[in-house]
Amino acid sequence: MKENKAHQIAHSPKYKELVTKRSRFGWTLTAAMLLVYYGYICLVAFNKEFLAQPIGQGVTTLSIPFGIGVILFTIIVTGIYVRRANNEFDRLTAEIIKENT
Repeated sequence: MKENKAHQIAHSPKYKELVTKRSRFGWTLTAAMLLVYYGYICLVAFNKEFLAQPIGQGVTTLSIPFGIGVILFTIIVTGIYVRRANNEFDRLTAEIIKENT
């Protein structure tokens, strides 16, 4: 009985929609995160002079705000995913469960 339900759910159009949307969105955010992270790492590796420029008269360099930016970007991307998961993906999951109970 449970195998029949699993088969039925796996072939449901809403389930396929959920899997496609979630995968596409996850890979898009992953690509954005990798671009930002490795962009920062490439700046550190290949353009140290740029990141070593002091900000104002202090000892803080450009690398500090860039590094903080990478961390903030990570938090923002996580928040974007959680918000969409809680709204759209959870709604689709609830519809799939409702149709198959």
